[in-house]
Amino acid sequence: MDYLQDQREKALLVIALIILALYVSPLFILGENAHIRVHDNLDSNLAWYKVLRESGQIFGDINAVIPQVLNGIPRNAFGTEYSGIVWLYSIFPTMTAYALSQTITRLAAFIGMYLLLRDHFLPGKEWGLITVGTSLAFALTPFWPSGMLSTLGMPLALWAFLHIRKGRKSWREYIVLTLLPFYSSIVLGFFFFLFAMGILWVIDVIRRKKHNLAFLLSLIYMGIVYCFVEYRLLYSFLFATDPNSRDEYIHTRLTLWRAVRLTFKNYVFGHTHVMTVHGLIILPILLGAFYLVWKKGLWKQEKYFVFLFFLNFVLSLWYAFWFYRGWQPLTEKFHFMNTFNFARFHFLRPLVIYLSFALALKIIWQNAKEFRAIVYFSLAAQLIMLGLFNEELKYSSKPSVKEFYSEELFSQIKDHIGLPVDEYRVASVGLHPAIAQYNGFYTLDTYNNFYPLSYKHEFRKIIEKELDKNKQIRTYFDEWGGRCYLFTDELGKHYMFKKNTKKKLKHVQFNFEPFKKMGGTHIFSSVPIKNAEENKLKLEKVFSSKESVWKIYLYRVV
Repeated sequence: MDYLQDQREKALLVIALIILALYVSPLFILGENAHIRVHDNLDSNLAWYKVLRESGQIFGDINAVIPQVLNGIPRNAFGTEYSGIVWLYSIFPTMTAYALSQTITRLAAFIGMYLLLRDHFLPGKEWGLITVGTSLAFALTPFWPSGMLSTLGMPLALWAFLHIRKGRKSWREYIVLTLLPFYSSIVLGFFFFLFAMGILWVIDVIRRKKHNLAFLLSLIYMGIVYCFVEYRLLYSFLFATDPNSRDEYIHTRLTLWRAVRLTFKNYVFGHTHVMTVHGLIILPILLGAFYLVWKKGLWKQEKYFVFLFFLNFVLSLWYAFWFYRGWQPLTEKFHFMNTFNFARFHFLRPLVIYLSFALALKIIWQNAKEFRAIVYFSLAAQLIMLGLFNEELKYSSKPSVKEFYSEELFSQIKDHIGLPVDEYRVASVGLHPAIAQYNGFYTLDTYNNFYPLSYKHEFRKIIEKELDKNKQIRTYFDEWGGRCYLFTDELGKHYMFKKNTKKKLKHVQFNFEPFKKMGGTHIFSSVPIKNAEENKLKLEKVFSSKESVWKIYLYRVV
């Protein structure tokens, strides 16, 4: 019987790896013609990697700047040179790097969850289907691409820490703890994970009266590796004295009712940066398993599931209430509460939800034999659901990577202007500045949440009248400012006007005197500006092509 179960599990592993390969295959096959996430991806990070690579400042010193953006954005705003994803984009073309990163992340996520379940939570051979199926589902979740293993690497880290905690440490565990920081971010997941592991160590000390020095040292060791990798972030957080855009970030806006509503919204639907796609299939399974635990009094036997079940809700509660306005007196007193996003404890939820899912399926299998078919159905249904979230399907209505960056079209614009790109500055209206940046232009606008506060205030003078007209964009810019864009009342928070749009700007009021002082000369607009003369703009030429989704109206500031 054991032999048959081993063979069955090996077959399931092979099938799972084939499915993983099929899932990422469109990225390798289609290349630049693939459709991928725009938000916090094409509109930012992918352009940043290219700007950093071409700046020659990958190893720039702690005070270095990159002149292509904002007349010199701090090098530290682009992250550490010791991140594996930076080197992927430095060595390979954009979409090759993207495809490789997706493959590395999903494979590590699958292996990590499989090892965690097999060795610590579902060790019996009879749980092979649940172990492999849950691990595959976890690996197919639509994670935030530039987050890398910040959340999907947590099962692998937990596997290593639990081994060390039990005294089963070997070189493998320390290899995991050493390598993970080079392909993840401490502020996008692992700070909160290590904090949780620290609480586990404290609980062990209180309950077992043992200090488990090996476990504590392993936590300290991983923290030290992160300090080495993220030294730029650490320096900026602890030692930088110049005010930056995050110093005006105000997150405590929600009323009590809105915080309650956001709690349940996050609990059911998740968050865009840590999408778990759990609301339709997994959540009912968790509720059903909890009912069985309650009905049969399995509190002690299923203590891990019960703990995770409540932790899942508590994380959503914490996330929502971090934005509750009741925090405001504290955030005014303790500035770090604004500059560091403590709401991200909810980034633990992918690990918590899928670990709970596996345990819930085991509970149903053991305690509701007449409903065992639900185990097969829920695994299959969840995998199908996740398959429909494949980027090529989900973003098929969006521009492809090639269409989005439109390198040929912007090369024509560059040729028309006819000057070295470092001799003039541009800004965009109705499309993301990342497009101009990706194509080598020096931009006065950008999407980045770490740049000099003095620049934000100077840039605001350009759009001051437009912000006065529209409370939404005024709050968005003044109380966050990560998108340092040429906002307009008529366009609002929309930056994707394609060439077939009927939208026109009729009453825009820019102040281009500070723009010119910054070196600004041209505006790339995806919509016509009907009152261009009032804004001291001259339409030079309209650029369009079959291969591009944009029609660019090139205006010169006169």
